[in-house]
Amino acid sequence: MQTRRLGNSDLHITPVGYGAWAVGGSGWQFGWGSQDDNDSIAAIHRSLELGVNWIDTAAVYGLGHSEEVVARALKGWSGPRPYVFTKCGLRWDTTGKVSKVLSAESIRREVEDSLRRLSVDVIDLYQIHWPPEPDSAALEEGWSTLTNLKHEGKVRWIGVSNFNVLQLRRAQAIAPVTSLQPRYSLVHREIENEILPYCQGEGIGVIVYSPMASGLLTGAMTRERAARLPTDDWRSADPDFMEPDLSHNLALVDRLQEIANRRNCSVGEVAIAWTLHHFAVTGAIVGARNARQAEGVMPAGELRLTEEEVTEIESFSAEKAA
Repeated sequence: MQTRRLGNSDLHITPVGYGAWAVGGSGWQFGWGSQDDNDSIAAIHRSLELGVNWIDTAAVYGLGHSEEVVARALKGWSGPRPYVFTKCGLRWDTTGKVSKVLSAESIRREVEDSLRRLSVDVIDLYQIHWPPEPDSAALEEGWSTLTNLKHEGKVRWIGVSNFNVLQLRRAQAIAPVTSLQPRYSLVHREIENEILPYCQGEGIGVIVYSPMASGLLTGAMTRERAARLPTDDWRSADPDFMEPDLSHNLALVDRLQEIANRRNCSVGEVAIAWTLHHFAVTGAIVGARNARQAEGVMPAGELRLTEEEVTEIESFSAEKAA
């Protein structure tokens, strides 16, 4: 795969990266249900074999378990070392309850824990996972701490996730933001009007998460499967997987399937390629829970949709949303 420079960094990333959210497994607030670690490792290895050169995880995924699985996968990988991105700012207590904490003391504990779990000496990209409540000075304290960690060599580059433009400006006033990680897909296009143009103008790299809308736009989700999602899968309570939104989303999949059939690729690849078509998007975070899934979606990094195909997709999306 070709690579793209991520923001102001020296990181040149492939258009798709491996997303390790689901590999954290169940047993926490935003889990995806049970997950076999060997399947996760096989998915990571297959993604790397297909050319992916970065992995995105977070301390909170599986309450530390995702980072540990990534470390196991990398220990058993003999090819070129991928970049490893992780996140901080979501802490959990002994009961597993997750809270936003951006104090300097907390973040410093988190980075040491992540370095240990990942078995690395330095984290390639360290990101604030979620901003604090509006008007909270914790944003400045947290971002200043990441800046200090960069100067100390604990992390190479620093970014944020789920920030709006105002929050990005507040961070930029302290130190440059290398990247933003927002949600973006055909189902969720909220960042198009303000956030993506701002990032483009400021030279902030954008790595989008959930480009397949958390599995809705893979072609594998059906009305029956959505109804059977286990209670330990956060999607079971998400409106995107319930009526009336579900019917709209599945109708969108039908239209994407037409393009996928013409291009001899998967629906998921088309959905991912659509996000990568936006001028401000540097890369897309793509999850896979086994090697077979990885084979069906990671080639999206080499799929280029035509302007006619993009227009076809967006016209249908707008028609169904009206």
